[in-house]
Amino acid sequence: MEMANRTVQYAMVDAFTGEPFKGNPAAVCLLKDDAAANDDKWLQSVAAEFNVSQTAFLFPRDGGSSSSSTPRFRLRWFSPTTEVPLCGHGTLASAHFLFTAVLPKQHDVIEFVTESWILTARKVPGASSRPRVTEEEQGKPFIELDFPTSDVFVDCSSTHELPSIFLKATPIVGVHRAATTDDFIVELSSGEEVADVLPNLEQLKKCAGRGVIVTGQAPPGSGYDFFSRFFAPKKGVDEDPVCGSAHCALAPFWARKLGKRRLTAFQVSKRTGTLYLELDAANRRVKIQGQAITVMVGTLLA
Repeated sequence: MEMANRTVQYAMVDAFTGEPFKGNPAAVCLLKDDAAANDDKWLQSVAAEFNVSQTAFLFPRDGGSSSSSTPRFRLRWFSPTTEVPLCGHGTLASAHFLFTAVLPKQHDVIEFVTESWILTARKVPGASSRPRVTEEEQGKPFIELDFPTSDVFVDCSSTHELPSIFLKATPIVGVHRAATTDDFIVELSSGEEVADVLPNLEQLKKCAGRGVIVTGQAPPGSGYDFFSRFFAPKKGVDEDPVCGSAHCALAPFWARKLGKRRLTAFQVSKRTGTLYLELDAANRRVKIQGQAITVMVGTLLA
């Protein structure tokens, strides 16, 4: 496809944080024509060029530029090596970019048309009542994503499906596999152990499914319910700094263990990130709230 005369507006957005250079960075590209939106080779090349865990591509659909109807955008996500079916932080970053730089200020809801679902993103008030709001987050608006849950788990604790995924001996409480996202959930005895894990990336590449979530209950008094980390090296992401889609499984997993519908999650990667979760078990949905901040804008000369 000949793209030499096209330019594409983009932003680099840090998601699930109110501070720059934390959370999970995503590149967001706003496309103007169907040809670009359907050119898989070009989209993958752009994602490889940005080389962050996810690049989101947006294209207006059904009122996407209207000032009256609910804006609707087609949304696709690519890691540096492959397209992915669902991405939480890429969706949050896309919504933030549209709310702050593209759409009129009266819009507070966006619909995203993806290959599998129609997802919504909504502006919600600042998080003053939440237990872990920092000074940087205080009073600033949040974005709430409405995602499907992955709430069917297979107990793999005794089947030895996982290779030796840690570089040092780590006691494992249990291993489950989420049926929808196809991630392994490896539970450790504490959040501190999650933070200290040394992953064996070569062995992680051999795991079935998309990736491996390592999680443990948060320390008492921390203000969090659980910690997690997410590894998906065979998808081109050695460690995802903050993975929204992993929490589609973690929310029902920890809700059952802790007997809570509302949870505060901390992804304890080097960049860190906080997610506020509300489980709707009856409808198999989870609301994921977080902040985002734009750290870079530019033009892609495609």
